[in-house]
Amino acid sequence: MKTQISAFHSPIKTAGKRRSLFREILLNKYIYLLLLPGVAFYIIFSYIPMYGVTLAFKQFIIKKGILGSPWVGFRNFEYILGEPEFWKVFKNTLIISFGRIITGFPVPIIFAILFNELREGAYKKGLQTVYTFPHFLSWVIIAGIVRNLFSNDGAINNLLFLLGAEKYNFLASNNLFRPLLFITDIWKEAGWSSIIYLATIAGISPELYEAASIDGANRFQRIIHITWPELRSTVVLLLILAVGNCMNAGFDQVYNLYNPLVYDSGDIIDTYVFRITFLTNPDFGVSTAVGLFKSFINMFLLIAADRFLKLIGERGIY
Repeated sequence: MKTQISAFHSPIKTAGKRRSLFREILLNKYIYLLLLPGVAFYIIFSYIPMYGVTLAFKQFIIKKGILGSPWVGFRNFEYILGEPEFWKVFKNTLIISFGRIITGFPVPIIFAILFNELREGAYKKGLQTVYTFPHFLSWVIIAGIVRNLFSNDGAINNLLFLLGAEKYNFLASNNLFRPLLFITDIWKEAGWSSIIYLATIAGISPELYEAASIDGANRFQRIIHITWPELRSTVVLLLILAVGNCMNAGFDQVYNLYNPLVYDSGDIIDTYVFRITFLTNPDFGVSTAVGLFKSFINMFLLIAADRFLKLIGERGIY
């Protein structure tokens, strides 16, 4: 009898849930309307093209198209994993990405804290504008500036020549290329990246700072005991996402700054895929396999970073 009652009431409960969900959507219709462009973007440009991932397991023939091309199993993966050049660019990608995190990730946090300590006024706004502006410059423009500074006939070498020193080929040095990437990335993105930390700091109650000041806390103590604890969860979240994005080592930056003389230290997976796809006889199956492999490593790093931070007592993403 209980089973019959349960079965009799289950469609009613389901219908009630559906009505409740419909009512909730109707009440918040404007919020869902705001979500629609974002959802449509990901459906059109992220989910629908995912059938193209099958190319990683196929030998692509243009006449037959993606669906008609023959399956080759894991042959494309066996090819890339057996290529010494692939492992070189894989190592470079990890070194550049983690180097960028180590050198560049703390800088926006420091900027945000320092900006917060400045009094409101024209100086603070002007300083924020100066540090944020480079974000809006393309890497093409920045690469041009770097070449004008560090090329053989650039400003730095001309200055060295005037001082009696020998000119140095900065842009052809494998030892200097990675530091050049880190420095230019910090200069371009640190001010812009600090905005999200400033937004978090803006949400801290001013009463906490006032109470700390009354208790005799100086600026440094207020930063340590109020600003940083409130900021830490945002820092942890962005750090996890940065680690999970390590295999994307900045194609635009590297492609515009590197040259064949620094391939040993600057060639990354994205530039490698670009070359084997567009500058040689294209093999779209191999290129897709490399991209899929890169996505798998990103997923692994994201989960590993999340688990590690949870082990040391921080809140993860999920």
